[in-house]
Amino acid sequence: MPKLAVSGKGGVGKTTWAALLAGAYARRGDNVLAIDADPSPCLANALGFPSELADAIVPIAEMEDLIYERTGAQPGTTGGYFRLNPKVDDIPDRFSATYKGIRLLQLGHVEKGGSGCICPESTLLKALVTHLLLGRRDVVILDMYAGTEHLGRATAQAVDAFLIVVEPSARSLATAKQMEQLARDINIQRLYLLANRVRNQADKDYILTNGPVLPLLGILPEDPAVLEADRLGVAIYEYAPELLAEAVRVVNALDEIARA
Repeated sequence: MPKLAVSGKGGVGKTTWAALLAGAYARRGDNVLAIDADPSPCLANALGFPSELADAIVPIAEMEDLIYERTGAQPGTTGGYFRLNPKVDDIPDRFSATYKGIRLLQLGHVEKGGSGCICPESTLLKALVTHLLLGRRDVVILDMYAGTEHLGRATAQAVDAFLIVVEPSARSLATAKQMEQLARDINIQRLYLLANRVRNQADKDYILTNGPVLPLLGILPEDPAVLEADRLGVAIYEYAPELLAEAVRVVNALDEIARA
């Protein structure tokens, strides 16, 4: 089953794309595990999860008792002795919620130490991501922040596609180039662009001219349905069939790439 990492500068529509792709896979009958790895999680809303389900999902990085149980160290500590290969295989099913065929898990954010910190929280999250990419049979869609914090060389080759979401703005494309380099630094080779808020051919040309030299797999227009779905609390893939159709085209393209 495909393992996709979706990243991009904050506010460019990364979560919209992740939700649409999750909906596209779920609609064709695949088991989908959506992972919200953004420090400000909002994938539940984009997937239309009812508030009572969404509110019950606790980010793994905030589960102090679980972190201590699995690593043998208190959260917030650095150095010292703790388990570097904690048990994580039961976490996705125990601490996620499922709605309309899509299982959602929130990773949360390590507050101190940065992406390279040697701390119990980071150790548990990286072990969990390794399991999600190497040990699960679901379609896994990892909605990431602007970087590769939760990935490493051990898991990079398990990512079937690293999808960088961009919009036709200079800052978005500059961030995309940085992300391309970060991904290549850990030997991720299957890199693609997804565009959002493209109003016309000029916007598309701007992305192709100024962004990373990567295949552009999908393009979403500027569409008020995204905001309307957010306000109504409904899944974007159910509310905007034209946007879902574009996600289906991307899924089909990824299938073709995998078969090549």
